[in-house]
Amino acid sequence: MKNKFYVLAATFSLLCASCAETQVNHSNSGKSVTPPLMGWSSWNAFRVDISEDIIKNQADLMVEKGLKDAGYLNVNIDDGFFNERDSNGNMQANTTRFPNGMKPVVDHIHSLGMKAGIYTDAGNNTCGSMADKDHAGVGAGIYGHEEQDAQLYFGDWGFDFIKIDYCGGSFLGLDEEERYTSIRKSIDKVNKDVSVNICRWAFPGTWAEKIANSWRISGDINAHWNSLKYVVGKNLYLSAYARNGHYNDMDMMVIGFRDSCKVGGEGLTPTEEEVHFGLWCIMSSPLLIGCNLATMPESSLQLVTNKELIALNQDPLGRQAYVVQHENEGYVLVKDIEQQRGNVRAVALYNPSDTICTFSVPFSTLEFGGNVKVRDLVKHNDLGTFSGTFEQTLPAHSGMFLRMEGETRLEPTLYEAEWAYLPLYNDLGKNSKGIVYSYDGQASGKMKVGFIGGQPENYAEWSEVYSEKGGRYNMTINYSFGKGRQLDLTVNDITTRINSLANDDNHHQITVPVELKPGYNVIRMCNSYNWAPDIDNFTLTKE
Repeated sequence: MKNKFYVLAATFSLLCASCAETQVNHSNSGKSVTPPLMGWSSWNAFRVDISEDIIKNQADLMVEKGLKDAGYLNVNIDDGFFNERDSNGNMQANTTRFPNGMKPVVDHIHSLGMKAGIYTDAGNNTCGSMADKDHAGVGAGIYGHEEQDAQLYFGDWGFDFIKIDYCGGSFLGLDEEERYTSIRKSIDKVNKDVSVNICRWAFPGTWAEKIANSWRISGDINAHWNSLKYVVGKNLYLSAYARNGHYNDMDMMVIGFRDSCKVGGEGLTPTEEEVHFGLWCIMSSPLLIGCNLATMPESSLQLVTNKELIALNQDPLGRQAYVVQHENEGYVLVKDIEQQRGNVRAVALYNPSDTICTFSVPFSTLEFGGNVKVRDLVKHNDLGTFSGTFEQTLPAHSGMFLRMEGETRLEPTLYEAEWAYLPLYNDLGKNSKGIVYSYDGQASGKMKVGFIGGQPENYAEWSEVYSEKGGRYNMTINYSFGKGRQLDLTVNDITTRINSLANDDNHHQITVPVELKPGYNVIRMCNSYNWAPDIDNFTLTKE
């Protein structure tokens, strides 16, 4: 930080009702939640060229190859199953691809002890009708047919989950929240247990949690490294929204495409596949295999059935790993597993660069004290017991996925802005001044949150600020762009208005006293009627 200064804001204002009245704890509270979906989906390998025989065969292969036993229990029929609607608007199955209709396919999947998924578009036309020139997809979207399609798919045909695309919705310029909300209501009239995936190719907004079990956060993935790196990059700072059994979806996996690939690129190397699967697991993305299971290499099969990695994805806490260190080109991600604030955590070292990367990770950064036992989950190998730091050098395009168990769990002292929950955040790009996680080379971790404030609902919130015994702390807030701005700091419903910000756009610090209760505390930063400064992080020091 440059141009640092310290100011004690000793005067606490009256409760800022506009910032604090809707305060909600967004934690998982350590309870078991519905884990991310695991299964197979048809789009990457077959696009619209699917059939009854293909789907049944892939379902059979899931059993034969041990994928079902490993937890892959869902078979999704993507774009391409339909024909034109009849005169009453009822969807017809494609008589060439599915001559016996869809019900026998669903029944076959169910007979294997698995669940069946289906596809639609929130608009009028499907993505296949546009990208693959599949005429049958024209008018096959659910727009204008919500209730009759819901009855057909989940009542008559018996499907268990659905992927809802947005090519048709985007073409018509429809409102995402309105469309998906309407569809969800129609589905609930038939079966409230249907799992919904929103495929909008960007984080759609916090409203999605009320509607879907998962939502896409990026454009379609391809089977080459730059595509994988792009998708992961979109999800690195979205951990606050993976909670309570709802997850950020990094798309169907492109593992197993080294021999032939319909999704673009030449396939990933075995090491790149390890990074792919490990990150999908530790970041709690749905695990949907996308390759043709009949030609899947044995090494890829062994990878996706790695029980120790799958355990990270299916962990009962349902957490997404978040970035705790970003130095040079490397990222260190961590999340609690097994028990919230326990002594066991999952850790990933991720090198997306084209050169080697050296990691030196203080165990204190991972909130561990004393000696730490480390296990490599890819190689199923105990690496030993370490103290102080964990050091490792990784080659380009690689990662390392670890289970660490410390002697003690330390009380955290640093909270990054990019860990905060932002209720008005979305990645749709429709608001040039929407609240955002953005790059800042001078910030810790090289990230900050900007465009906080302007309205009461536009705040940043940390809902799991932990204090072992409670008491009085000094909070130091690192910020930039303080000129002409104020900050309302709310700690467990007590609000301080901070006016003494630096009158420039540089990086600064300000320190204020706060009172924390034992356990979890909720901290919110906002400015109801003006912009707040950009926030880098805050630290807590016990008085």
